[in-house]
Amino acid sequence: MARPSNEFLIAWSSLTGADIEPGWQAISLPSAGPLQVRAGRRSPDNTEAVLVGFSTARLAVADKLPEGQGFSVERADPEDSDKLWLALTRKSAGSAELFASMACDVVGALDDAVVAGADETKLLRVLKGRVGAWQEFMRKGTQALSPEAEIGLIGELTLLSAIIDAGVSSALAIESWVGPLDGIQDFALGTGALEVKATLSAAGFPAKIGSIEQLDDSTRQPLFVVGTRLRQIDSGQNLPAIVDAMRLTIKGEAEAERLFADRLLAAGYIDAHADRYPRRFEPAGTRIVEVADGFPRLTSGNVPAGVMKAMYEIDLDRVPGDNFGAEGALRKLGVI
Repeated sequence: MARPSNEFLIAWSSLTGADIEPGWQAISLPSAGPLQVRAGRRSPDNTEAVLVGFSTARLAVADKLPEGQGFSVERADPEDSDKLWLALTRKSAGSAELFASMACDVVGALDDAVVAGADETKLLRVLKGRVGAWQEFMRKGTQALSPEAEIGLIGELTLLSAIIDAGVSSALAIESWVGPLDGIQDFALGTGALEVKATLSAAGFPAKIGSIEQLDDSTRQPLFVVGTRLRQIDSGQNLPAIVDAMRLTIKGEAEAERLFADRLLAAGYIDAHADRYPRRFEPAGTRIVEVADGFPRLTSGNVPAGVMKAMYEIDLDRVPGDNFGAEGALRKLGVI
């Protein structure tokens, strides 16, 4: 659970980082288990920061620290010690309000991981994972999802729920949800993958294909396309209700809860935007078809030489093939 914003805002307001000499001013906050947490300002740019100190965990030489449009993560040493200190710092052009929300969320994720028994090495992964999710969120834009993206996320959450209901563990199912992390397909399970398309169309099923790699099964097999048709109806569920239902399904499973929070954020969904999604939907049918011979697609193996990129649209209602259903597809993927 995110920490209260006043915890950081009051501390930042009492500090100044406008000295000419480079350095840190910082105030200790309640620790996150073995980790020291401080609110700070760095001179001479006077920007807000959250500093987290690790006594035993260390970064690998090849580790790259996340950096987004409104923040950066950097090594810091506020007390000239041999600890690993990481500073989550607002860039001058970054929104102060959004950065405060990010700080509350990231430290709250560390608190939750401590309660779940995570050691320092795991806590370092949690910190990098949650900051990486914010990196994706800011890269994709900090506004509410577009109507098309809203429909797409509901389609992916619908499949995620079906995967868990079919018997795949919650943590594995959510970890396989790689679409928010810019995976080529939305889910990577077993040796194969599932690509989700959702529509409100009652006649035909227009599906946008974003690249010549998306329906290429040369690297992951079997590959399935999941077509979920939705109907807008007042008695249905809106996106926040669907998100809350998934949270209830995985409640008490610390790793699944952490992964789900990371994926939602990377997908561009935050609870602060919940009132931006008033539309309510109900499922109106799902068809899961294997990408095989006869499936209409463009791949690197069948486009003319010299074609490097392509985006196109197909009608899933006219695609040949049996409907495997969620359980049939998961059995062929070898995960149930």
